[in-house]
Amino acid sequence: MKATILVVDDEPDICSSVKDILEDEGYAVTTAENGAAARQVVQRRQPDMILLDIWMPDIDGISLLKEFTADMGLRVPVVMMSGHGTVETAVEATRLGARDYIEKPLSLAKLLHTVEKTLAAAPSAEPRDQPSYTAPLGKSAQMQHLRERLEHAAAFDTTVLLIGEPGSGKTFCAQYLHGCGKRHTGPFMDIHSCSFRDGNGAALLLGSEQGGDAAPGLLEQCRGGSLFLDDVAELDAGLQEILAAVLSSGQWVRLDGGKVQELDVRIIAGTRYCLEQEVHAGRFREDLYHLLNVAPIPVPPLREHAEDVTELLQYYVNLLGDREGLPYRSFSVAAQNRLRHYHWPGNIRQLENLVRRMLVGGLESQIELDEVEMILSSQQESAEPAATNFNLPLRQAREQFEKAYLEYHLRQAGWSVGRVAKQVGMERTHLYRKLKSLGIDTRRDKQH
Repeated sequence: MKATILVVDDEPDICSSVKDILEDEGYAVTTAENGAAARQVVQRRQPDMILLDIWMPDIDGISLLKEFTADMGLRVPVVMMSGHGTVETAVEATRLGARDYIEKPLSLAKLLHTVEKTLAAAPSAEPRDQPSYTAPLGKSAQMQHLRERLEHAAAFDTTVLLIGEPGSGKTFCAQYLHGCGKRHTGPFMDIHSCSFRDGNGAALLLGSEQGGDAAPGLLEQCRGGSLFLDDVAELDAGLQEILAAVLSSGQWVRLDGGKVQELDVRIIAGTRYCLEQEVHAGRFREDLYHLLNVAPIPVPPLREHAEDVTELLQYYVNLLGDREGLPYRSFSVAAQNRLRHYHWPGNIRQLENLVRRMLVGGLESQIELDEVEMILSSQQESAEPAATNFNLPLRQAREQFEKAYLEYHLRQAGWSVGRVAKQVGMERTHLYRKLKSLGIDTRRDKQH
């Protein structure tokens, strides 16, 4: 796969010429004319290398270098491009973490040599098809502390427990933890506790053997990598016992198998509950709690770092535009201010869904306050519990509740059946069957 290079320079001619030269050499090149554009590119996907100009209109290259490496956790080589009189500054940049610098006007031979040398020297034993995981976003003190906690925990190959409300970003944190750790070249798998509820949970985790054929479980599929088990408090008693045995012994055996397997997986657990309270209530094994609670990391709800809402809005506008082909729209200052003061009961997941609805539903290029108010009021109405008719027969009353319940979760998840299946703890095939029996059309989001 081609190495990707980001060129950041406020001079269009330089961006264009460097892009042409590097693309002729087989690299994939993206350009950014200022710091803001460069941030958006990096947030969408980290490149393999960055060529960064020293002087730009909105922010200098040194400050942007510090922001990339400290705030955003960027771990790719940066080469500075310095004009006349800024070589000393470029040398200072190398002290701060830049890999090298190139003087302007750029020499073709020097440019290609520096790019080849930098990419070859980069500690990138990581295969090109391995995804890169962006650091949890936000400049608030809470998010800076969260990134520090994750990066500290990543240095040790221990079990980590992420504690936070639904939608607060536990999966995002687990991915970043994996990407920062020693196992970043290995696989990362994210599985919700509801996936173990079909009666085959032990086989899913441990694997099985039958008639000489082996079916690897998650612990084998993640060998050398990380396994994120979300909502671990909802595992049944049998799986809690199995997981505790695996973590305490570092070994397991496939169902109906005989060969002992050695544990070579980092377990990251997520929970919305206080596990200590679950232990006291008799719903969670005490030994498993202590095995998981080696490095507990709280993930704050969005209402506790509302100053990051503006950055998150921009991130999801860009992400959904790239990933889902949705039109670009910007939020007015009044709209941003309203959302910064919203209480966000559904946290970051709700914010993503709101942005998606705004991009799909609006015709104007700018999102105004009245449009935001309309969406927020509809979300509040959908969160209200449906009135129960106690005069109905039990079966009809149950169906009425199930319909309202599932429609609510579909709205919260942007009408994604896969997300709802994970949220409510149903196997996707069963959920589709239930939706059909209740007459719920999951395509309705495309009609608005």
